[in-house]
Amino acid sequence: MRRTFPLSDHHDGRRFFNPGAAGESRGLLQVLRWRLLGKRRPWQRPAADPVFPPPPSAVRPGTVAISFINHASFLIRLPGAVVLTDPIFSRRCSPVSGAGPERVRPPGIALDDLPRPDVVLLSHNHYDHMDLPSLRELQRRHAPRVVTTLGNARALARQGINATELDWWQEAVHGVVRFTATPARHFSARTPFDRNRTLWAGFMIACPEGRILFAGDSGFGPHWGQISGRLGPPDVALLPIGAYEPRWFMQAAHMNPAEAVQAHIDLRARRSIGMHFGTFQLTDEAIGAPQEALAGALRAAAIDTGTFTTHRFGETRFYDLSR
Repeated sequence: MRRTFPLSDHHDGRRFFNPGAAGESRGLLQVLRWRLLGKRRPWQRPAADPVFPPPPSAVRPGTVAISFINHASFLIRLPGAVVLTDPIFSRRCSPVSGAGPERVRPPGIALDDLPRPDVVLLSHNHYDHMDLPSLRELQRRHAPRVVTTLGNARALARQGINATELDWWQEAVHGVVRFTATPARHFSARTPFDRNRTLWAGFMIACPEGRILFAGDSGFGPHWGQISGRLGPPDVALLPIGAYEPRWFMQAAHMNPAEAVQAHIDLRARRSIGMHFGTFQLTDEAIGAPQEALAGALRAAAIDTGTFTTHRFGETRFYDLSR
């Protein structure tokens, strides 16, 4: 039996949708047009990434350690919890093991080297964000608490994983850390027949010292200002900057770097970190284009590059939440 959810400004009784985005279409004809007419830049496998020190086993009060693993996967060590976002360690992000987008570099932190996460955040059900093989292995090794969006708990339960589901603006608490699901402009699907049957979101991670926004996957929209207005500006925002070309097709679901800079401004974030690049070739832009375009967008907006940056794969940086 298909689950039902209450009518809301983003659910019509059958499917979820993006408020104020009527008429957006990303159906089979649009996919075929993109595949036939797109100009995909070939990705060269990058040189091996540097080996960075492992994530710390503890952080000082008022400090957060943020480790970039790959794609939208971060390990976030707060004084009160260790949080893992959208973990993907698989070779491919695909419903089958032998086809689909293949990673061009290994995870910056191997699964074997990953510290135990207390909480795993799952923003939505796309294969590059809800990777079931990785989640099964995390469950076997660590049995972390999983927090996700409406509709995903059933698929996770079939893997032996219990999950807490949240609607936009709903909260889950783990010790002194509060997780609030935040709006995003995106879509969901794992088969041709379940489009938008489950919800997509980001998460505001709030602790006594400050706030970190994990934006999940999102296009640009007024929700960035709404998040800041309702929950307060994040001290650190993790924002997607990749998988954005061609714009006529991707704009409805993915920000380009210039839009990510505007999201940073609308959020009134103290700092932002780019993600969703350099791991799987999902769209047409070159492998280095997101970071190059981000640097140009920051210059155009007169924002210091230290305010909105990217981590190397496997790199941990420490951020002071108390200032």
